[in-house]
Amino acid sequence: MTDARAPQIPAHLNDAELATRLARETGERLVQVREQLAREGASPWYLMDAGDALAHRFIVDTLHRVRPTDAVLSEEGADDAARLSAERVWIVDPLDGTSEFGEDGRDDWAVHIALWERSAGVHGDITAAAVALPALDITLSTSPPPPSPPRTERNPLMVVSRSRTPAVAAAVARELGYDGVRLGSAGAKAMAVVLGHVDIYLHAGGQYQWDSAAPIGVARAAGLHTSRIDGTPIVYNDRDTWLPDLLICPPHLADDILRVVRNFTAN
Repeated sequence: MTDARAPQIPAHLNDAELATRLARETGERLVQVREQLAREGASPWYLMDAGDALAHRFIVDTLHRVRPTDAVLSEEGADDAARLSAERVWIVDPLDGTSEFGEDGRDDWAVHIALWERSAGVHGDITAAAVALPALDITLSTSPPPPSPPRTERNPLMVVSRSRTPAVAAAVARELGYDGVRLGSAGAKAMAVVLGHVDIYLHAGGQYQWDSAAPIGVARAAGLHTSRIDGTPIVYNDRDTWLPDLLICPPHLADDILRVVRNFTAN
């Protein structure tokens, strides 16, 4: 399904280069397996399982080879408690938006690669990250950082899930007069903000650390506001991998959004 003769990712890359290369090459492999299995008439469920397994194996095998002393937290792998005492932890979602990956023609799925380092702050922090949108042939990274999205004259657009709109997001949109659009994976929604296609990603339905670590790292690098919806920082490599909510938006919109959220949650 992939070219076994392709050169291995080298160990000498710096962390941001490694994250970028790993996200991009994982995405290329996913595009290949998606096209091949579609030609063979594979069911969407088989395609989704094959994509998850292929991406996880390639990422973990590469990280164990080029960063053998680092810990890895992957959606598709067992959580190893050793990461809680590790100095460096790669937080990865090998295939974010598995359902969208299994649907013919959808491009709103992603690959997330992020590095958390204990030395980066009181609670540690993301120091390198990349998000690939393989069906669009786009990879966004912390180095070089994406340009900050330009201000536009349009009415601000809030991106929400394909299947549900959190009540707090609906309240913010109603109070501030925002318009809404729907997209699939968390990475696709976050990168839509980074690329300037939309303006706000407010999520309150619950996610896991791997759903947002890389998107948050890339969004920060682009100069965007990132936080929990109460305005507090998002903490990674916590023992509990569950993260209830997040906000990504241009800094000039953040205060109004957080004010509406406070009023909504207080009632």
